[in-house]
Amino acid sequence: MPPATAYCYHCGTHHPIEEMRQIATKGGGKRWRCIKSIQATKKAIAERDAFGKQVTAINKAESQSKARLTLNIK
Repeated sequence: MPPATAYCYHCGTHHPIEEMRQIATKGGGKRWRCIKSIQATKKAIAERDAFGKQVTAINKAESQSKARLTLNIK
């Protein structure tokens, strides 16, 4: 049985629940966030920017890969 996962609204990917924490939102709700993204917010601005750019690059590469696969299937 695969491990339970939750969607991290910060980095946009699914992680095992063990790597996630629920964070209270301004609106009173709760969202799942991975521990890695939570720890990244406690670092210096330059390090946070580097982490954000890394996540963006990963998400962009995944999106482009999916787009290429979709176009090649047709």
